[in-house]
Amino acid sequence: MQTFLYDGDCAFCSTCARIADRWVAGSAVVEPWQRADLESLGLTAAQCDESVQWIGADGKKSSGPEAIADLMRTGRLWARPLGWVLGRPLALRVAWPAYRWVSEHRGRMPGGTATCALPSAQRPDSKP
Repeated sequence: MQTFLYDGDCAFCSTCARIADRWVAGSAVVEPWQRADLESLGLTAAQCDESVQWIGADGKKSSGPEAIADLMRTGRLWARPLGWVLGRPLALRVAWPAYRWVSEHRGRMPGGTATCALPSAQRPDSKP
């Protein structure tokens, strides 16, 4: 099974994940990390709070734009070439700073809320 994890407490991330699930994912499971069994996937909440995560059918893990590239490479046919391009070293060199900037400003993005900007431990509805 292939799994793509995102921050389900963030409205911006949830909107992006819904789009990815509908138009890109193919057979991959797209779910909030807060509902996933992180221990069985070999991930921590801190890793998932920092960036999106990919766990391939072969157990390969990636995060951030690399995870997005992996999702695209294994997704619907139209997305595979884009995933291949995004996964190239030069593209990742550009994508990582852009990903970090978006991550740090996601509360200001379309669909984002002030809660999106907080680390998960500080969100009003977070669980200890």
